[in-house]
Amino acid sequence: MKKTIPEIARSIADGIATVCTAGELKDRVRRDDIPTVEEIDVVTCGTCGVMSGTCAVLTIPVAEPGVFKRADAITINGVPAFPGPCPNEGLGIVDCIVYGTARASPRYGGGHLFRDIAGGSELQIEAESKGKRYEATISGHEIPYARLCTTRSAFCNYSAFVNQKDKEQVTIFSVIPFPGNADGATVSGCGEINPLANDPDMRFIHTGTPVLVNGAPGLVLGCGTRSSRARPNLALSADFFGMDPEYMGGFITSAGPECLVSVGAAIPVTDEDALANLLILDEDIPLPVVDLIDRSQVDMTRYSRVWQGTSLTVFEEHDACILCTPCLAEQSCPTGAIVSGHPIDPTHCVSCGTCTRVCPGKVYTMNMGSIPVLGRETPIILRQSDRRRGERISADLKNRILCGTFQIQI
Repeated sequence: MKKTIPEIARSIADGIATVCTAGELKDRVRRDDIPTVEEIDVVTCGTCGVMSGTCAVLTIPVAEPGVFKRADAITINGVPAFPGPCPNEGLGIVDCIVYGTARASPRYGGGHLFRDIAGGSELQIEAESKGKRYEATISGHEIPYARLCTTRSAFCNYSAFVNQKDKEQVTIFSVIPFPGNADGATVSGCGEINPLANDPDMRFIHTGTPVLVNGAPGLVLGCGTRSSRARPNLALSADFFGMDPEYMGGFITSAGPECLVSVGAAIPVTDEDALANLLILDEDIPLPVVDLIDRSQVDMTRYSRVWQGTSLTVFEEHDACILCTPCLAEQSCPTGAIVSGHPIDPTHCVSCGTCTRVCPGKVYTMNMGSIPVLGRETPIILRQSDRRRGERISADLKNRILCGTFQIQI
């Protein structure tokens, strides 16, 4: 059987379409309850994690018209931005670009700023023009133009990293210095629920396809940088307004702040080929294991070692707290989800597992799994992707399709 996308769209409009999340479909596959093309119309997929190639284009009010001609420099909450490309001469506003990896400090960068903008937080603006400084305080919701762009996101497949040197290394792939002798592995990617894992040939996810970016309606701009047929990724764009701050933010690493992004995409089930791609499981998706320094491949595993039989969230046992001063979990948490003496803040926690590694009292525990590296089991010590949020944005997109607030591409 074959269906066209307009036919599926009409079924959705008529309230008779069957829409499920990728997670729901994979559960059916594991029960040997595989649907036919006739039985299912749309599958929603999602991913969330560190996506470094992210930036924002902003228009920032600074002063009344005529106060200065054009800005030479500007910072927002201390995060440096690049003024331009439009000079906006004499208007008192500054068009600028902010990188997701720009930083005001080792613990606050572009990703944190983007979350604050989406949440309507107060922002401190400092601009410079011809040697004079101008300051303003505005709300994130007062920015008249704010658009997020990703140049490399939603990778179909990442690599796992190990450090084979005998010395620890400072890297964006570790919150604290990465141990040597391949004593730990860091992983990224949401595996079987990732949009491009379910549409590897980009039949349905391509230039112009509507998607959710951090919960806001967005569009696929095309393939991202470093995209290849074997390992595709996407460039995306969306307006800040409508984004859910819980889908985004900053992520601290030992080499500085990185940027968290969530992406949701809908895949229409038009024919057997589309369905066959959607039946992929974590067990089918390769996960190369590479050396941190020279990026040479040292082993190969599968995403089932990351996501099957492991935990998606951190378990807390506060009675185990031995009252360390300072609290190492609070100091090391890359998203600021831990404040000593308080439960983990689920609106910030991405279940990366750092707290389980550094807390001497074992207040925090989580089964993160392990991967084979050169004949021995190496524990996963950091996840830079959040499967729970990937599943959440998939469910969010499913609900929007069913209630008619998100239209699949025709």
